[in-house]
Amino acid sequence: MRETIVDAVRMMLEKLAQIEERYKELTKLMAQPEVAQDHQRVAELAKERSDLEDVVVVYREFKRVREELEDTTELLGEDDIGPDLRELAEMEIADLEQRREKLREELRRLLIPKDPRDVKDVIVELRAGAGGDEAGLFAADLYRMYTRYAERRGWQTEVLSSRPTGIGGIKEIVFGTKGRGAYSRFKFESGVHRVQRVPVTESSGRVHTSTATVAVLPEVSDVEVEIKAADLEVEAYISSGPGGQHMQKNATAIRMTHMPSGITVSCESERSQSKNKKRALSILRSRLYEEKLRKQQARRAEARRTQVGSGDRSEKIRTYNFPQNRITDHRINLTVYQLSDVLDGNLEPFIEALRAEEQERQLEAAGELE
Repeated sequence: MRETIVDAVRMMLEKLAQIEERYKELTKLMAQPEVAQDHQRVAELAKERSDLEDVVVVYREFKRVREELEDTTELLGEDDIGPDLRELAEMEIADLEQRREKLREELRRLLIPKDPRDVKDVIVELRAGAGGDEAGLFAADLYRMYTRYAERRGWQTEVLSSRPTGIGGIKEIVFGTKGRGAYSRFKFESGVHRVQRVPVTESSGRVHTSTATVAVLPEVSDVEVEIKAADLEVEAYISSGPGGQHMQKNATAIRMTHMPSGITVSCESERSQSKNKKRALSILRSRLYEEKLRKQQARRAEARRTQVGSGDRSEKIRTYNFPQNRITDHRINLTVYQLSDVLDGNLEPFIEALRAEEQERQLEAAGELE
């Protein structure tokens, strides 16, 4: 066991040393005249250097503190040290050990591998589950919660596809959210959400349980997922609507099927067929990307348990209990008695707790620095 820990520490320190060397190399490259003239090359080097800078700054401070601790400890071991100097040295050692621990923890957090999807915009698919009309009303509540959360963070949301119910609910809605780090926060919402309340259609006052499913997909570019035109079956149809004078007369809605995977996407939110096709392609691309990642993760499931929950939409992740004004996240056993505030978009208590839990799990796999 001790040898395993020592090996992990050695590997971690070697990794930090390699990061510092790369940082130095990048600094020298950027100073070369022939490189400075290539603006694209300079931008690439500057970004890589910037990504390493926080780790390097903390690592250098960690090394300095560790060296001071070794020197002070050596001083304390000398035979001719006086009582006053010994007391000062002991106080200095205690302070240095405390600083070393803080720097060690910060380094461990900085070395956690970043999910490249975290910086992406997202596509959220929200569907009514079990519970009939009440499930549709609950899905509408969740949609409002997410749009209010996005507003609080200054993000933009856009409906890509929607299937409303006749009483103000939602059978299904797909919407995009654009904003810095949108996926890094929305990703924790994937799964089954459960509501316990007396439906507006219930005359006896009995509490019902209904569900809605949420799937969060990172929005990806055509460079990341290539879709061949020959693999697509595209069908145009007349979109559903409120009827009367608003009813569509032209076939502007799009149903798109990716033949190799069998994935089908429908989009009818725009009055333009070309715009609906573009949106359908965006949703399809994100679903294919997520499916590709799911298959990769399935192959290495035992080695990868760093996220809070599986994110699988069959997993019950949260319960919204109206009679008790309570919301419970079952993944981290966190309960908040501020239901109306959360439904108004204040998701931070849950998202911050889930981010912290995810980070702690990742830290367990990152090893210790001594």
